[in-house]
Formats: sequence, structure tokens, C-alpha cells
Amino acid sequence: MRTAILIALLMPLAARAEIVDRVAVSVGNEVITESRILIEIRVTAFLNHTEPNFSPDSRRDAADRLVDQFLIRREMEASSYPLPPTSAADGAEKNLIISLGGEAGYQEALRKYGVTREEVRHQLWWQETILRFIDYRFRPAVQAPRAAVLEEYNRQVAQWKSRGETNIPSFEDARETMEQVVLEQRANQALDVWLGETRKQTDIVYHEDAFE
Repeated sequence: MRTAILIALLMPLAARAEIVDRVAVSVGNEVITESRILIEIRVTAFLNHTEPNFSPDSRRDAADRLVDQFLIRREMEASSYPLPPTSAADGAEKNLIISLGGEAGYQEALRKYGVTREEVRHQLWWQETILRFIDYRFRPAVQAPRAAVLEEYNRQVAQWKSRGETNIPSFEDARETMEQVVLEQRANQALDVWLGETRKQTDIVYHEDAFE
């Protein structure tokens, strides 16, 4: 579930000099430039090990994610939420380097995708920041009733059986883990509702020429 949220919200906020600097979206008094959208597409593709897609639909999807992220960042500032240190990205970066076969493979992948180490580290940091903020802002208000936990357990059991697994834990043995899954799901749903309501209250303008 966290992976899904991450895919939906992750993007780099660090500034970078780009040739293209056309305004793509206005969010209140702030703007999201076309260059920022292109960076977001490249870094997300890098982390997902996919080819960057710069089609109009992909740019619009990226812009939507950037708007959501802007709203989250604004809420952090309004609530004086303490941001984690940049070292919060260290663990994720280490795992990423390992997955690419070491430092040499990591550097080669950076060159291939046309992104910088700083941009990737920033996005990994922002990933951790979002996860912590969801726990801080939305998780305390949600609960995991037994019926929902049991439903999630039965869903997991069906998946385990479909994969041919035989060492399936009992409900009581898996209950704590299933409770955490349900809490995460409901916190993510609360975030989605909050984003939808906040969008309605925010002056958001998409400049269509940036998505052609």
C-alpha cells in the first residue's frame, strides 16, 4: 500500500537549471514549471526501472502528482511539521545502489536517465517525509476494527494459496501485521479524501499548452 502511495505522490522538489521553464500549473500564488514535470518523470522512471514517458497524458499525470505534493508540503508548513534530516534518505539510497549492482551501476543508471544523484536523493528523502507525515497527520484518526482485519487476512490467505504457499499463519498469529496493513490503508484513504477536498478549495490552473 505504501508503494502505491509512493508511486502516486513522489517527485523531486530540488531546484535544477533547465532550458525549458514554461509555467505548466498555477497553484494559488505558486507555479509548477514544465522543467519540474520533466524532472519528475525522469526520476520516477529511474526509481521504477521503466522508460521515461513524456507523452501529454504522462505529463498531465505528473502535474497532478506535483499538485498533490504541493498541497501536502503546504499543510506541513501550516502545521509546523518537523521535517526529517537529509540523512533519512541514506538507507533507501543504499538499497537502491545495491539493486543496481553497486556504485558503478548506479552512476551508469544516473547517466542513462539524465538525472543527478542529488535529485534522486531528494526524492528518496521526500518519500520518507511523506510516509512520516501520513503517520503523523492521518493515522491517529483511523482504526482497525476486527471485521476489517479479518477481511484483510482472508484476502492475504487467498493470495498465499494462489502462489502455492503452505506455511500460512493463523489469524491470531498474523493479526498484528494485518492490523498495521488496515491502518495504513485507511490512513491512505483519509489522505485521498483530504487531497480531494483541499483541491476544491485551492485555485489550480493547468496551462494546456504545456501538455501538448
